[in-house]
Amino acid sequence: MSSGNQPPAGGVESGSEAGAASDPWSAPGREGAGGADGLLDDDEVAEGELVDHVTTEIIDGTAPEVDPVAIALSERDEYLDALRRLQADFENYKKRVANQQADQAARAARSLVESLLPVLDTLDLAADHLGDAESPDAKALVAASGLLRGVLAKEGLERIEPTGEVFDPNTHEAVGHLPAEEAAGTADATEDMAAPTTGAEGGDLSSPGPEPVTGDTAAAGELVVAQVMRPGYRWRGSVLRPAMVMVRG
Repeated sequence: MSSGNQPPAGGVESGSEAGAASDPWSAPGREGAGGADGLLDDDEVAEGELVDHVTTEIIDGTAPEVDPVAIALSERDEYLDALRRLQADFENYKKRVANQQADQAARAARSLVESLLPVLDTLDLAADHLGDAESPDAKALVAASGLLRGVLAKEGLERIEPTGEVFDPNTHEAVGHLPAEEAAGTADATEDMAAPTTGAEGGDLSSPGPEPVTGDTAAAGELVVAQVMRPGYRWRGSVLRPAMVMVRG
């Protein structure tokens, strides 16, 4: 009777083990729940051991010593590189400033010479209308005009007087066209003026000038400068003012 009323021993133990396994707060349950985080725990433990090891080496004085010479050499190289870059930037800055100053000086000189062109034109008109070329006033005017032109010529001013030359639109400004008969008369007068003038001793007193371009030498359809109304000027190779001319052809 007693044996029939008692539950099997194996059944009770199996139920207890099953309950313990399903209980997360029991020892087997904690082991099962902690199995997924096992790798994380191992990493944390390894990091902690490494920190403890480095701390122990520093306290005990067994950590590898840092060479101060190597550190100084590394810092020196960094400073030298920075200094070289700074020096290169400064050299480029000096070149840029020098170029800007040179450009400003060239523009200022060109502007000054351009403002003096009306003065030269006035001196030309005064020289052309001198009553007595041997008077002291006339000689003083010619001397002052020649002195000013000489100084400007040394600095790079060049006069353009293209009488008898082929018309060039880059340096000449045509303001009129002479008729054929007037052009022929102008050509004859130019040839007479170009003829050599002999003095008392037979010397040549005429100044050399550009040879006039006649109808035989000029190509068909080309315009030739017959008369210069106002001279032009070049400043250091560039045209400052074109010559105002009358053309024929």
